[in-house]
Amino acid sequence: MVKENSLIRGAEGLPIDVRDLYPFQSHFHREPGMGLRMHYLDEGQGQGQPILMVHGNPTWSFYYRDLVRAFYKSNRVVAVDHLGCGLSDKPQRYPYCLAQHIRNLESLVLDLDLKDITLVVHDWGGPIGLGVAVRHPERFSRLVIMNTAAFPDPAMPWLLKLCRLPGVGPLLVRGLNAFAEGTVRFAVARQDRLSRAARRGYLFPYRNWHDRVANLRFVQDIPMSRSHPSYDALAEVEAGLPRLSNLPTLLIWGEKDFVFTPRFLKRFQTFFPHAEVQRLSWAGHLVAQDASPEVIAFLKEFIS
Repeated sequence: MVKENSLIRGAEGLPIDVRDLYPFQSHFHREPGMGLRMHYLDEGQGQGQPILMVHGNPTWSFYYRDLVRAFYKSNRVVAVDHLGCGLSDKPQRYPYCLAQHIRNLESLVLDLDLKDITLVVHDWGGPIGLGVAVRHPERFSRLVIMNTAAFPDPAMPWLLKLCRLPGVGPLLVRGLNAFAEGTVRFAVARQDRLSRAARRGYLFPYRNWHDRVANLRFVQDIPMSRSHPSYDALAEVEAGLPRLSNLPTLLIWGEKDFVFTPRFLKRFQTFFPHAEVQRLSWAGHLVAQDASPEVIAFLKEFIS
């Protein structure tokens, strides 16, 4: 394992107002393929059971900042940035696919030797985090699942379809930053809880064409047919979910999400019929942003 701090590329290089919201020490892990640097947080080391937080697209570990603050004194909190996201390296030629993201996270979990893990996932973090859990169920003790999917689904919002169009997609996502900007604007139902500094924090890692490469690749990697290269990887995650059905599970859902609608929640309940369910009728896709105090309260009760 390679673990190092960076004054240039780590959290220390964030704008002051963003740094105030994200006052954490940076660590870097070498992904198993090309040795690229994956940024992650590791707060409260050695204190209590580990909580592993896995983000989606186009967010990064900044999305979990309030949860990290809430739990690092009682737990070891690890929050990763996927390759191409957040403060991780952003290679332009890289296999940005579900199977690779699962391998990257698996490598981090094994190198840190995390055990008795409470897994917290959102958006793309769902299939990635659960993809690791179904490979190593003995290392996981609880699941917290928020507005995501871990199974193929035939529906896709028209905005995502637009971002996948050849020519149009790269222009919107990488050129105009419409995907990240649109997420901060339209996936947050409670704009009154989103400060200027927080908005800047979400967007800071994605400031130019180069930095937005994974934003586009994640959108392109959504498998909408059996012929898609990542379809089998996602189907493998779904097939493995029964291995986790005995784990205590908490489902938290922002019901104003136009991507992962309550229909996805119902599908998860078929895999985890005994799960505790918390529905937030007024929260959007970025549920931990919209409902940070509520999510923290749910997690504290669930973990205790």
